[in-house]
Amino acid sequence: MPNMSLKKVAIPEQEPNIRNKNFKEVSLGYTEEMAIEEANRCLRCKHKPCMGGCPVNVKIPDFIALVAEGKFLDAYRKIKETSALPAVCGRVCPQESQCEKQCVRGVKGESVAIGRLERFCADWYMKNVEEKIEVPMSNGHKVAVVGGGPAGLTCAGDLAKMGYKVTIFEAFHTAGGVLMYGIPEFRLPKDIVRKEIDNLKALGVEIETNMVIGKIFSVDELLDNGFDAVFIGSGAGLPSFMKIEGENLNGVYSANEFLTRINLMKAYDFPNNDTPIFVGKNVAVVGGGNVAMDAARCAKRLGAENVYIVYRRSEEEMPARLEEVHHAKEEGIIFKMLTNPNKILGTDDGWVSGMECIKMELGGADETGRRRPVRIKGSEFILDVETVIIAIGQSPNPLIKNTTEGLKTEPWGGIVAGASGVTSKQGVFAGGDAVTGAATVILAMGAGKKAAEAIDKYIKENKI
Repeated sequence: MPNMSLKKVAIPEQEPNIRNKNFKEVSLGYTEEMAIEEANRCLRCKHKPCMGGCPVNVKIPDFIALVAEGKFLDAYRKIKETSALPAVCGRVCPQESQCEKQCVRGVKGESVAIGRLERFCADWYMKNVEEKIEVPMSNGHKVAVVGGGPAGLTCAGDLAKMGYKVTIFEAFHTAGGVLMYGIPEFRLPKDIVRKEIDNLKALGVEIETNMVIGKIFSVDELLDNGFDAVFIGSGAGLPSFMKIEGENLNGVYSANEFLTRINLMKAYDFPNNDTPIFVGKNVAVVGGGNVAMDAARCAKRLGAENVYIVYRRSEEEMPARLEEVHHAKEEGIIFKMLTNPNKILGTDDGWVSGMECIKMELGGADETGRRRPVRIKGSEFILDVETVIIAIGQSPNPLIKNTTEGLKTEPWGGIVAGASGVTSKQGVFAGGDAVTGAATVILAMGAGKKAAEAIDKYIKENKI
């Protein structure tokens, strides 16, 4: 029977004042009964507008209809037809600006909880089903994938299903990219990422870790040593800084370093793990995106008493997901809107002692369409902090572009690639953050998917 409630079925969560002291997952997921109830809110629209908002073209109404019937395994398999990482996407995709934004139920009330249902299907499958994955018959061709993040994993998985022998070259000691080092455990448990990666290995994908392409091998050497094509999905791991006084003080982190230490190196479990991380009683996180929210919420969990988000625009302009902002506020994060750092203050022995900030106001629109922040003279003040985390963006590492002949790049460092990932260098394809700069997991996956199709076409057309 259709569920005409205007609101989504609420998802169980840890209490804010409990979860802000641990790294366990915040959202606990739907039960079977909750999933069926929410699935029955779907109107099964014939024109399927929600699919138009999905970068990997998940057959959303089809899988939701199967959930409504209690056919959870079939629903999971329907998602897997086009999505390589459903347990991941169900947790970290910005559904509110993609598939759920297009949902007809959202016109009068809340959209169907597509992301929560996708997560439910993936979690149900992992808990209840053990299937032997069949390795496709080899077609005799080899493809190298540079980077084991969302773009690389998706491209590798799709190519493996087509019969290609795929090797992923990952710079870190474990694959997963931003899924492992960037997104905190309380949003994306690492065991889930490992299980998704294990599924790719079962398809025959080989993963070589500690392989920094551009140092150990160049892209050209990969092409010269038996690979018919190369996909570059190396991400955007080079942090940006503000270039203000005091950024070299002890107690100043890039968000990349801060989150990598916590997530991949398990600094949150020190001294049981060998990687410590300093967090003072008062922490400022500069930026307004999802990375800033992640860093702030991690700092709170590591024992900081006061954690500030310092952002130069208003809350309406913040690029972070509404859900992440909501969770951060619930957990006690303090938001300093229309505020920008002038300089970071230090002690005589080189540690952070505070941050001088200035108040801002919004002027006319800039080139992005957002109102430009303007400094208010005489509004300077000191924010009492011992730790500053800079979370204002990342760009691609220049190593690959500097070691690859004939590969065109943008002035800011991104690789120039067409919609299907084709680059200026024959046999080389690219996608994800290495092309666009820092973006979302699902957009990187979409790019990896398109590139896999283009690589297959390239190899067949050239009869390599």
